[in-house]
Amino acid sequence: MYDHVYVDRLVNLLDPSGNVIFNMSHDEAVERVGSGDAASVREIDGQFALLHKNGHIVRMARSIGRPMRYFLAKRAEGPCLIVAERMDEIVAALKEESLADQFHPSYTRMVPAHHITEIALLGCPDPNPQLTRYFDPPRNSQSTDLDEIGRNYIGALADECSKWLDRIDKQDAAAPIGVLFSGGIDSGSLFLVLYHLLLKRGSSPARLKAFTLSVQDEAGDGGLSPDAQQAARFLDEVDLGLFLDVVSVPRSSLDFRETIRIIEDYKPLDVQSATMAVSLCRGIRERYPDWKFLADGDGGDENLKDYPIEENPELTIRSVLNNQMLYHEGWGVDAIKHSLTYSGGQSRGHVRTSAPASHFDFSGFSPFALPNVIEVAEGIPFIELTDWDHAKLYELKGEVVRRGVEAVTGITMPVFEKRRFQHGAAGQSTFDEVFPATEQVYRDVFANVFVR
Repeated sequence: MYDHVYVDRLVNLLDPSGNVIFNMSHDEAVERVGSGDAASVREIDGQFALLHKNGHIVRMARSIGRPMRYFLAKRAEGPCLIVAERMDEIVAALKEESLADQFHPSYTRMVPAHHITEIALLGCPDPNPQLTRYFDPPRNSQSTDLDEIGRNYIGALADECSKWLDRIDKQDAAAPIGVLFSGGIDSGSLFLVLYHLLLKRGSSPARLKAFTLSVQDEAGDGGLSPDAQQAARFLDEVDLGLFLDVVSVPRSSLDFRETIRIIEDYKPLDVQSATMAVSLCRGIRERYPDWKFLADGDGGDENLKDYPIEENPELTIRSVLNNQMLYHEGWGVDAIKHSLTYSGGQSRGHVRTSAPASHFDFSGFSPFALPNVIEVAEGIPFIELTDWDHAKLYELKGEVVRRGVEAVTGITMPVFEKRRFQHGAAGQSTFDEVFPATEQVYRDVFANVFVR
């Protein structure tokens, strides 16, 4: 009797230079993923997407900051696993392998953040991957002292930012650093922390810029967007107005169809936010052809659970406060509503930030989305502090961050009312003209992206 021997093939298209790992080499981090040991993987500090293959066993792990997708194609001689950051990279690889006819976006899968994904390349039928959580932060581990919480939270942010600056300075001690800046709580606190750290290490703060998007509502209208006005007010109140760099763009630069191709997703809020990010990154690149490093405040809303619950009929304040990292991971990998194609929560939605920066060849950094910062946030006793009150929950973020920034930097940070990026970078008339009112339009555009 003849026993067929399957020959597996792995195509790893991940670019190691896209990782931002602070405490070990890329090879050591890969080996930790290959061990399958959750505690060992948790010790990797930074944002990353990593893959290890040992025989027919492939293990993958990522943090929120980098997407990681894979596709298992069938060949007569055995399975072919393609791993990449983007779907279009997978399509290109399948064409190289003469397997493009097998592709459909829904057949791709995304490695869920904070888990080790193990795949056994055994042939047909292929077993589902095994998922092992490597990041499991304890909840309610902090006291109810807001000063202490703020100091711990912004202290963790400052620690990660300091490591990032160390990494940059090893490459170029004078490299400029940009912050995608709206004057909101997250971008504002990040800017002040980076400013403080540069002064503390004796580096010139002139390396820093606060990049703010201002979309012109009408042809020839020179007025500033709500975000640009807020950004100017924020920096003026802390006597740092000279760092503001407003990128003004015409309404015609906003193209949600282009954005869907860049982020390879169709969720309206993410497409809208990413459309503004695409326009801002394009404007920065045109103005500064050699600029490399950009930091952003994405993840701050998820950490402090600062989204309007009333806008989502699937959520209640009890579901938000009772479920671990709900905004980061969605309903969880074991839930019916977890998407194998897209993952969930910010694990899915972070492409709104990472993809535009990558598309314009920036090295992006999202410190609020790092496990060490999320861990501090998950330790906040939200229920005890808010007693299930929506208003108290929405007020909590400003209080925690303001106190933390003052404790770490000595600067009293202004706090303004929350506003989404897509609503602050342009006026309401522009928003209504540029973006469709129904999700189906976004879905239809996405469906056409991969039509051959």
